[in-house]
Amino acid sequence: MDIIKIILMSIFSIAELFILTKIIGNRQMSELNMFDYINGITIGSIAAEMATSLDEDIKAPIIAMIVYGISTILISFISSKSISARRILIGKSIILFKNNKLYKNNMKIAKLDLNELLTQCRINGHFDLTEIDTIILESNGKFSILPKSQYRPLTPNDSKTEVPPANIQPSVIIDGKILESNLKYIGKNTEWINKQLNNQKISNISDVFYACFDAANNSLAVFKKNPDKNTNDIFI
Repeated sequence: MDIIKIILMSIFSIAELFILTKIIGNRQMSELNMFDYINGITIGSIAAEMATSLDEDIKAPIIAMIVYGISTILISFISSKSISARRILIGKSIILFKNNKLYKNNMKIAKLDLNELLTQCRINGHFDLTEIDTIILESNGKFSILPKSQYRPLTPNDSKTEVPPANIQPSVIIDGKILESNLKYIGKNTEWINKQLNNQKISNISDVFYACFDAANNSLAVFKKNPDKNTNDIFI
């Protein structure tokens, strides 16, 4: 009976979590701030506790989950209506670097050290700090990086050049396996794949780690497996 009760309570807690996440919205997943993060963990912990508590009244965890869900919705609503309340409840953006100057006090406020800052720069594709104009830590914990004007990517609009529209590249091969449905979607067959691989001097499809369809060139973009290990530790 205990096992059946645990199963039923687990299903009930999952259902309530699903309803709460739908009410709270996708922001809970895509733009987590500190409060949302803590609330999400707390609601999940209460749901897990409710699923395994056999002797306790289930009303208490249900009410607690509802209260946490409502508080998240209220704070989100208040933050959308008042800039001052948003800065207090959600936080505000912090400038960490500007005009070749690192703001040490702001980094202390953000609880960041230099290594973390440089790591985030590399994650965002910036390996040279001298090419960066401004680094901002947003309220959701993400970094916004503005390159100096001379290092910003050149756009077709800058050179007054017309370019063909960009296309989504469907995956065709993953870890040596052909995705038949995607292959059918692009109107190709295995013979076309073999020809593409031969043109790129790849004799065995198992050597392909990833390949996608390049519609602009009507070709297969192939990325081979590399068994070598790069063990150089050049980052601080």
